[in-house]
Amino acid sequence: MVKIRLARAGAKKRPFYHVVATESRSSRDGRFIERLGYYNPNAKGGEQRLVVDQARVDYWKGQGAQISERVAFLVKGAVAAEQAA
Repeated sequence: MVKIRLARAGAKKRPFYHVVATESRSSRDGRFIERLGYYNPNAKGGEQRLVVDQARVDYWKGQGAQISERVAFLVKGAVAAEQAA
């Protein structure tokens, strides 16, 4: 089964996450099918906190991919912020 989840990157104490579509059996930071965006929880100044290719997320959900709780929360917030702007 394909899952849309976060893959951790970045240095120690400075997390950075990639939003990826991956096989559910692969490890958290292992192989992935497609990178769909990123999440930077430590964004400061002009840096973007969340970038997601919504069209690709919708495509994978249409193909039956399961989305993790955290990614669903982030995407929902990004869509709401986009509509408010």
